[in-house]
Amino acid sequence: MTADPRPRRTFAVISHPDAGKSTLTEALALHAAVIQEAGAVHGKAGRKGTVSDWMEMERARGISITSAALQFEHRGTVVNLVDTPGHADFSEDTYRVLSAVDSAVMLVDAAKGLEPQTLKLFRVCAQRGLPVLTVVNKWDRPGLDPFELLDQVEQQIGLKPTPLTWPVGAAGDFHGVLDRRDGHFVRFTRTAGGATRAPEEHLTPEQAEAAVGDDWVEALEGHELLSADDADHDQASYLAGRTTPVIFASALQNFGVGQLLDLLLDVAPAPGPTPAVDGGVREPGDDFSAFVFKVQSGLDAQHRDRLAYARVCSGRFERGMVVTHAATGRPFATKYAQTVFGRDRTVVETAEPGDVIGLVNAAALKVGDTVYAGKPVRYPPITSFAPEHFATATVADTGRWKSFRRGIEQLDEEGVVQVLRSEWRGEQAPVLAAVGPMQFEVVAARLESEFRAPVRLERLGYELARTVRPDQAEEVAGLRGVEVLARRDGTLLALFPDEWRLRFVQRDHPHLELTALPAGGEVSERAAAGARR
Repeated sequence: MTADPRPRRTFAVISHPDAGKSTLTEALALHAAVIQEAGAVHGKAGRKGTVSDWMEMERARGISITSAALQFEHRGTVVNLVDTPGHADFSEDTYRVLSAVDSAVMLVDAAKGLEPQTLKLFRVCAQRGLPVLTVVNKWDRPGLDPFELLDQVEQQIGLKPTPLTWPVGAAGDFHGVLDRRDGHFVRFTRTAGGATRAPEEHLTPEQAEAAVGDDWVEALEGHELLSADDADHDQASYLAGRTTPVIFASALQNFGVGQLLDLLLDVAPAPGPTPAVDGGVREPGDDFSAFVFKVQSGLDAQHRDRLAYARVCSGRFERGMVVTHAATGRPFATKYAQTVFGRDRTVVETAEPGDVIGLVNAAALKVGDTVYAGKPVRYPPITSFAPEHFATATVADTGRWKSFRRGIEQLDEEGVVQVLRSEWRGEQAPVLAAVGPMQFEVVAARLESEFRAPVRLERLGYELARTVRPDQAEEVAGLRGVEVLARRDGTLLALFPDEWRLRFVQRDHPHLELTALPAGGEVSERAAAGARR
């Protein structure tokens, strides 16, 4: 087999909940001509659900709960697009994805502007050196002034916005955009419910003024003000993470989506070197290597298989090749490898750096693992975040105990929730630890639907977790109101009911080493390594 010469673009779509991530993901696939009709997250009558939202809970609630990978070709480039959950309860899944992409598309709601989760994600992208392209979405609805939105980005994030397009018409009265690169007017035509590609008509400035009059003149004035403020796109500044290109769009109406797809191919970075644990880097042309950023099962109810999503970092993957699992040093066969498109999967024969592949039934692989061929390499692990919500789980039907135990272990390995255990509680009542309470709902739903093991969840009165040294664990466990449990990776966590109790313990027992875990808004170890590229 010869190497695939097609360039790659691998990026994540991130934002605050309900800003339109899944809708944009499907709209991009529609414009790449890999689907015929777009669905809507909220499921309008007669329309399909988005291909990236496949869990029943996602379709019922109209939100993304788990990340989903889509791969397709556009203009001779292979696009690896990863849609992520926006809800803060699932932020850990989003941060894992950010360790596996080369750039990010950040959606900002035209009416709401920057929101708390948006701010966190922007900061993580900046910390790991990910270039960010900003999309002001929902411009077909009433919203804020475009200059106000740009000011929010610059003042609250610290990235200078450099619009590549500028809206013609106020939010809610969207005619199209002024393409600031060539000065032409790109006029959009609505389609029925936005289910098909919105036609784009390119007009000269003279034709634009004749067509929309004062709205075009106002857009030109905005363009001139931006240039006077040195807000023109500079590729080097964008790649260095100092500026963020901006476009205005409506994902639901498919306005501006084609432009976004073209811009990603034109300006987004190609796969580059990946930092290793030993301080070196693996170049894309080196021996094969990949790291696992997600493990998922339940994609197909008819098959109890398990898919490990792996980002190819270097070299060329060929199905059937034997690679080494860095964590164990053991060989690992890749006979079953697939490429993914939402819930649908097809066998993949080869993959290049930047591609996301699915390794089927890879029971030995965990989130953060490295696999390689040739020269050994190991990439930094993906840090688990500090849980803030805790509950015990017990099986409702004791006859389903084995299924319950198998399901708990699987969800723990996938990172859906952290599972904590102790001799005192035993295997019958493990403690589930989560960043957000909605993770418990996902656990209960999946245990019932995939393992036929309904559970009872009982919330515990803990709010904080700190790591504790093994030689101090017994002493900490003997303190009033404190419980020590073990995580799957062997880390011992001391659980505290509140900040006050933790402070009293630290005051009365200053010799104890109680270390905080990374919080949801902090950068992971891999993110920190990525920032050193």
